[in-house]
Amino acid sequence: MEDTTEEKSARNYLVSGRVQGVCYRMATVEQARRLGLTGWVRNLADGRVEVYACGSRAALDTLQAWLHQGPPMARVDSVGVSDSKPDKLQEFSIRH
Repeated sequence: MEDTTEEKSARNYLVSGRVQGVCYRMATVEQARRLGLTGWVRNLADGRVEVYACGSRAALDTLQAWLHQGPPMARVDSVGVSDSKPDKLQEFSIRH
């Protein structure tokens, strides 16, 4: 039986560095789905990547650690984090 005692949490992340044009969004989708998270990732006009993720705190912590590394071609300078309100999204996707 699935454990539903842990409350869903959500976070917004702003990732800076060489994070566009290096498959950062697709790799984030793959990582988030492996962790059972819902949400989205998108490129911002200023060169950063924004991530909204919803799920267990443990999964969010694991995603956050991964965001600091990203895929092999990325160079992450910083990851800003803020708590957010959980949404009822059904999957993790790329937003345009």
